Amino acid sequence: MVSIPDPRKIERYRSAPQNGPRILFFSGGTALQGVSRDIIQYTHNSIHLITPFDSGGSSAVLRKEFSMPAVGDIRNRLMSLADSSIHGNPDMYSFFAHRLDKEASQQELRSELSHLCDGTHPLMLAVPYPMRSFIQASMVSFRRSASESFDLRGASLGNLVLAAEYLDHGRHLSPVIYLFSKLAEVRGLVRPIANVTAQLAVSLTDGTTIVGQHLITGKEAAPLHSKINNIWLAASQHDPTPITVSIPQRTQELIHSAELICYPMGSFYSSVIANLLPKGVGTSIAQTNCPKIFIPNTGTDVELAGHTLSEQIETLLHHLKKDSPNTISTKDVLNLIVVDSDSTRYNGSLNNDMLSREGIDVVSCNVITKNSSPYIDAAVLNKVLLSLC
Repeated sequence: MVSIPDPRKIERYRSAPQNGPRILFFSGGTALQGVSRDIIQYTHNSIHLITPFDSGGSSAVLRKEFSMPAVGDIRNRLMSLADSSIHGNPDMYSFFAHRLDKEASQQELRSELSHLCDGTHPLMLAVPYPMRSFIQASMVSFRRSASESFDLRGASLGNLVLAAEYLDHGRHLSPVIYLFSKLAEVRGLVRPIANVTAQLAVSLTDGTTIVGQHLITGKEAAPLHSKINNIWLAASQHDPTPITVSIPQRTQELIHSAELICYPMGSFYSSVIANLLPKGVGTSIAQTNCPKIFIPNTGTDVELAGHTLSEQIETLLHHLKKDSPNTISTKDVLNLIVVDSDSTRYNGSLNNDMLSREGIDVVSCNVITKNSSPYIDAAVLNKVLLSLC
């Protein structure tokens, strides 16, 4: 039995966040930004496994140029967890968060890049030594690596630094993210679920196959016209053939270290399920003895068009068990579902018979507030998760 929220636990975590719990999130995109910004009050040990399969925006430009994993969602999560206060590195935070002008000409942007490289740009001048030297060297490295045709419009400076260091570190993201985290005073651990350049692919109930994350989310292309019935990883946008990707040993270890695992709200297929696609994720989760919690979406997720709440749970369980369907049981990978007290927030109702049979408990509480409606309030959700640790 636990109290939700548990004021004693929450205050204990708040008083010593450096000793806070290792809550692990499988996610990507922006849905967890509020949760990430708020949770650093209570723990500096949260773990964020991020999908590197984004194929839209400035990440797509970098992926095409350098044949690399997407770093945009990784950079966003790092910035959400960074200490942007005077106690951290606010000038470093400002630099990494800055985007180049979408409306400027390439000539103007090349000139701005030159000022960043020679250290005369105001954002660069604001960064204190010795961090300025590192960032300046990264910008020089990026300029040397990028082709003359590289489109700088709307480019995130943080993404450019990550791309340059990725190339300079033998195409490995982990050491780059480690350096970035130290520079920006990041209060948590962020890693890609796998260091690969794969693309997301889905099939729809009408027989259509779509390859490319940006074509699935409804943000850069029209919303899907039919229901998603399968998702997998493909080698490229031109070849939908499924490929096998496995998580590295270090990712397995991170999952095993978790004190609570959360499958959070967000783009259901392209953020949450995408992180469960690599081989070894389900097995590692099943081997980890801690609470495993699903937070269904409220509001609108175009990826879930035609899905009921019960179908979301069935899809989640399918992907969590696919490593070994005959040996991984539901209790190994999912124990709790947290929903708002207002059941009308969801499409369809929970299948209570199935949940009882599978041993899944439901926590129903007011996770949507007046200010957050129709979405879940990040601060309220964090208090629920912290109470369940």
